[in-house]
Amino acid sequence: MEIAVLGSEDFVLGFRLAGLRRALIVSSDEEYAQKLEELMEDENVGIVAVDSADLARLNPIQRRKTLDSIRPVVIPIGRDESDLREKVKRAIGIDLYKTEDD
Repeated sequence: MEIAVLGSEDFVLGFRLAGLRRALIVSSDEEYAQKLEELMEDENVGIVAVDSADLARLNPIQRRKTLDSIRPVVIPIGRDESDLREKVKRAIGIDLYKTEDD
């Protein structure tokens, strides 16, 4: 199962430096939506990391489909950690962030 990352050159660069091979750079809204759809349909991809700000580039239907996807799990990286918590919980069935106080 592969991990992929999709976004601008600045967003993708760090992932490439970390050794991620499936790092796609896109420059337009159309190209972003098309490449994301291709990754969503690829059976070899298990996780797709995207910049949370880039999700605004999608139409509302595609955005909802992307965020609700279980395989691959689409992880928006950005400001909202609670969204990541819910994604991980839904994907593996365990709340990794849970503390004894929860």
